[in-house]
Amino acid sequence: MVVVDINGNAAKSVVAELESAGHEAIAVQTDVSSETDVKAMIEKTEAHFGRIDILHNNAAVLSIEQRQRDRDICNLDMDAWDRAIAVNLRGAVLCSKYAIPVMLKHGKGSVIYATSGLGAQGDLSLTGYACSKAALNMLPKSVAAQYGKSGIRANAVQIGLAPSENAHGSMPSELLDILRDNHLTPELGTPRQIADVVAFLASDESSFVTGTTIVADGGFGSHTPSLVAMREFFAKSGREGM
Repeated sequence: MVVVDINGNAAKSVVAELESAGHEAIAVQTDVSSETDVKAMIEKTEAHFGRIDILHNNAAVLSIEQRQRDRDICNLDMDAWDRAIAVNLRGAVLCSKYAIPVMLKHGKGSVIYATSGLGAQGDLSLTGYACSKAALNMLPKSVAAQYGKSGIRANAVQIGLAPSENAHGSMPSELLDILRDNHLTPELGTPRQIADVVAFLASDESSFVTGTTIVADGGFGSHTPSLVAMREFFAKSGREGM
């Protein structure tokens, strides 16, 4: 396994965890928005392992500073827009561009893109992030159409709210309650639940799945906007429905 991150120490930390669990892994510090970096990373990967079977495009820029600048259209910082497109979209394109030829040498490969519900629904801010993720819902269709007959599968996972423990603790409880109410599951998601979907797409168990987006969002994007208010209304009135 190759762990790629713009933060080299973060990548090495993950590698240490993998190695302690008995897996072989290397860390490669890479800015995925840089074609030079990505090309070198793919070359290093092939040199070390001899092949590439799975590509998981999961890089995204969503720091606090980026969130504050990636706002509504009228107040959007264009540098934040450019950065969102460069990392989230261009990065996935570059990694695919250089990894797929290595996969083609062996006639098999699975490419996975991490997208978001914000790429399918409007919101109050994060315009650049949303548009970059919307494009990633289309990219696996293009890759599947272009390379499917050569053994390459491509899919996306549309991720809902699945915060880590640290992120969960930093969110206001009132906001968590609003988000929890709008999910059709008892609780918000977890990183492990998302990882399980990615693992499925990476495995041969999904060998007949390609060119599509699997939604893993706890039902957040599957209901009418009025569902929560209607549910509360019927609960107060003692009715179960219309």
